[in-house]
Amino acid sequence: MLLLNLFPSCFLKKVKDLIRLVGNEDYFLTKAIYFDKPKTSNWFVSYHQDLSISVNQKEDLPGYTKWTEKRGQIGVIPPVSILENIITLRIHLDDTTEKNGALKVIPTSHNSGILRKESISLTNEVICNVKRGSAMLMKPLTMHASGRSQGNSNRRVIHLEFSSEQLLPPLEWRERMPIFV
Repeated sequence: MLLLNLFPSCFLKKVKDLIRLVGNEDYFLTKAIYFDKPKTSNWFVSYHQDLSISVNQKEDLPGYTKWTEKRGQIGVIPPVSILENIITLRIHLDDTTEKNGALKVIPTSHNSGILRKESISLTNEVICNVKRGSAMLMKPLTMHASGRSQGNSNRRVIHLEFSSEQLLPPLEWRERMPIFV
């Protein structure tokens, strides 16, 4: 709850309203990431889907595969039904354009489950130019990438993931936090 108390209530109301647009009040926060691509950085991220979730422990369970541990955090690829339920909200702290590595997406690719990047066509790629202070909703199964920063502006994003799915016990979401309280 501490994270939610850091923001003004009007911000939280808008986040809840956005989640209600595509979900319902059963959704809760499962992950929070701060992305910072400074103007001096020059990395790119190739096309991928966000498949791994963070959990409280490692447990051999049906449908949970490709376990990882990075910096003390346990990750796993859950069943597709859990991934299909997740909603990603990206809050842009800077104008995001092709010049500073804006997200590129393949629309509707999230409807095809887990994909191999070799199987996608980039002919309908969309560059997501987003204004500072705006939010973008997406599904983590959407194929997405970002280009190199070519300009003199930062690209900072607060990336929040929400789900209404419970994991197979004894697994629990590592960062589970209710938002509709």
